[in-house]
Amino acid sequence: MALSDNIRGAVFMTGSMVAFTINDAAMKMLAPDMPLFQAIFLRSFAVSLLLLVVIYIRRRPKVDISRKDQKLIFYRGVAEVLGAIFFLSALFNMPIANVTAILQVLPLTVTLAGAVFLGEAIGWRRMIAILIGFAGVLLIVRPGGEGFTIYSIFALLAVVCVTLRDIAARKLSQSVPSISVALITVLMIGAASGVGSLTQDWVVLDISMIGLLAVASSFVIGGYIFSVSAMRTGDIAAITPFRYTALLTALIIGLLVFGEWPDGLTLLGSAIVAGTGLYTLLREHRLASKALRPR
Repeated sequence: MALSDNIRGAVFMTGSMVAFTINDAAMKMLAPDMPLFQAIFLRSFAVSLLLLVVIYIRRRPKVDISRKDQKLIFYRGVAEVLGAIFFLSALFNMPIANVTAILQVLPLTVTLAGAVFLGEAIGWRRMIAILIGFAGVLLIVRPGGEGFTIYSIFALLAVVCVTLRDIAARKLSQSVPSISVALITVLMIGAASGVGSLTQDWVVLDISMIGLLAVASSFVIGGYIFSVSAMRTGDIAAITPFRYTALLTALIIGLLVFGEWPDGLTLLGSAIVAGTGLYTLLREHRLASKALRPR
């Protein structure tokens, strides 16, 4: 039985979130020993090589990319560059589960942005769910609280950047290969981090650093490809709630690898945000089923 676009998009999104979170954990483990921009640059270099190998093996016919798609790819890349810098700056200085919890607002911001920029319909019920979800975000972030730092702001700025990235990916033509978008994005991140690394002293790599970079590079490739594919398959409101698999993955990794566990308010806020996101999925499914019923 053929899978629907929404189910395929959900699978892509789940794979993307798990892959990105494993990559995040590997990068965070590098934080005590390697400067931020060196880590980003070396990962980007390795990912670029791996993507080129994948492209060579697949040997797909050359695709002419329109001027409109070129602009969208560029805008998406800029958003990805800024998002990576903001996110990894926060990740290097905060517990992995806390950073991931802040990012759980993404399904709400992307759903809202889909309505604003793409004209996708969201009814008053889902709008209320989004507002409740933002209240949950306040429990996670807690502006003015002891745990709120400049890195909390960086995590929120990463949310804005990733939202813009996903909307740009959504507007790309279906003929543009996802792997090509991923390669261009990685090259842009590599160029930006290469310039940034000139402001920091590089460190000599040991075997453990090389291993962690290999893990991060391998999983981030899957994250890039799956994320582009997810945002180009199915309805945004149906797909984005599956980002919450990142929180579960981060909680497990945070506990087992870093010995970290978020406090009660962070968990409560995450549950509220996840609940409202899941409601938007169920609401979308009901409306789609209703529309297909014979009259």
